[in-house]
Amino acid sequence: MDYLTQSEENYIKAIYYLQKVLGKPVGTNDLANKMDTKASSVTDMVRRLSEKSFIIYEKYKGCELTEIGIEVALKTIRKHRLWETFLVEKLNFGWEEVHEIAEQLEHIQSVKLTNRLDEFLDFPKFDPHGDPIPDQNGTIAQREETYKLIDLEIDVPATVTGVADNSASFLKYLDKHGIQLGVSVIVKDRFEFDHSTEILLNGNNLNLSAEASSKITVQVK
Repeated sequence: MDYLTQSEENYIKAIYYLQKVLGKPVGTNDLANKMDTKASSVTDMVRRLSEKSFIIYEKYKGCELTEIGIEVALKTIRKHRLWETFLVEKLNFGWEEVHEIAEQLEHIQSVKLTNRLDEFLDFPKFDPHGDPIPDQNGTIAQREETYKLIDLEIDVPATVTGVADNSASFLKYLDKHGIQLGVSVIVKDRFEFDHSTEILLNGNNLNLSAEASSKITVQVK
């Protein structure tokens, strides 16, 4: 496999995420928005990754990862999520602190270190934000059926299993209200006016905005 720079790995990971969200080839504008950069920079990187056979690119249609590109993306995601787990579980970082640190650590190339880290953590299936951790073969664990909290039926007991927003501001917001992975919630009401949701959490009623409740994933008990 050709040597990859950190920037190339970041682009491959971004294409992987965008393919899953869009369900189609990723356009340069979508990629530029994701990477927060100029379209001209994206075009140069897409050409480079295509020459290295990590993506297939068709002008006006966009790009898709090849099998080897998917392999790189999954390995990078695996390292990122293992490091996040290590930082939270072993070094007592808050879940709102670890994303940026893991962004740096995910580029360490040692497969032996990654596998030792996985073993040290007792082979976790999900990271501190509830995202699945690919194993060393690229296999991703699947949860039983999950729902967005905003879609959960009223008076149905559920458990928080993940969040769709890893930004520090959102995670601090959840912390302030005692919302963490594994806590039990019950939707008590919804309000047509602003689509906010009233939930029962730890014996207390709490109102969540539509934006917040759409970013919290739950599993029915």
